[in-house]
Amino acid sequence: MPAKRRAAKTTTSRRVHSVSARLSVTRLSRAGTALTLDIHGGDGKLGELEIGRGALYWTGRNQREAKRISWTRFADMMDDLASSNLRARRARE
Repeated sequence: MPAKRRAAKTTTSRRVHSVSARLSVTRLSRAGTALTLDIHGGDGKLGELEIGRGALYWTGRNQREAKRISWTRFADMMDDLASSNLRARRARE
């Protein structure tokens, strides 16, 4: 007789982060068009991410000026993050 399987536990998770969006569109092909994301965590506002045609701009909780990240730099950062996660996953196996 096969062994009985246990029912999987269901877990409920509480939302830790919330994001609100603002879109400023004069014309999609013009400078100044951007999507702004306000990112909030359990301790209040974490920062603001502005996504434009030329770059991303990150303003942290206590920063006065935004940090400019070019699309090329952002792609490199994401590639590095993805490859480090892959290496970490393989190390655990």
